[in-house]
Amino acid sequence: MSNKVLETKKLSKYFYDPVKFQVLNEIDMSISHGEFVSIVGKSGCGKSTLLYLLSTMDTDYDGQLFIKDELITGKSDKELAQIRNEKIGFVFQFHYLLSEYNVLKNVMLPGMKLNQLSEEEIEHNAMEHLRTLDMQEQALKMPNQLSGGQKQRVAIARALINNPLIIMGDEPTGNLDKKNSDLVFDIFQKLTLEQKQTLLIVTHDNDFAAKTNRIITMQDGRIV
Repeated sequence: MSNKVLETKKLSKYFYDPVKFQVLNEIDMSISHGEFVSIVGKSGCGKSTLLYLLSTMDTDYDGQLFIKDELITGKSDKELAQIRNEKIGFVFQFHYLLSEYNVLKNVMLPGMKLNQLSEEEIEHNAMEHLRTLDMQEQALKMPNQLSGGQKQRVAIARALINNPLIIMGDEPTGNLDKKNSDLVFDIFQKLTLEQKQTLLIVTHDNDFAAKTNRIITMQDGRIV
């Protein structure tokens, strides 16, 4: 069994609007268990597009994608939805918390959807993650009662709830000030060091990227 959590072979992607345009060009890459990796590059270089392919949310590509040595390319939408919920945690630039649910319920939702544990166990795990992120006091608050930095911490707790193989982030500090950006970085670093959590983060923030284990730099749809 290899140590690879994620691997791509000759991953290419085209857009067809209005003419055929290659946005990713034969990407070969792999991420090992416990790595904290950032993807950087100028706007339009293809980094967010790549993340959407790796996350299985976009399936229209050439080449192959493997998660934990299993070929993911060609699986059905239903199988991919299960893989996403079970193996991948997401943290976006905008936290996408559901305004009608309190913090605790927001964190619990992916666990309820996966349906492998009882509601009591999921609630217990959700509280543990909130505690790790120093958000346990906010558990019963509604999202609109939180600051931007607090919302992002709730989003991280939600990403962790199903104990994913990998957490993927698309500009997770893009909406935060320096203090909260540093806080989010410290949380990610702690997850890697203490829990061997694998992280793949697309970022414009060079200071953030410089502190990760490895930087993948993209230019014109290729890894340079």
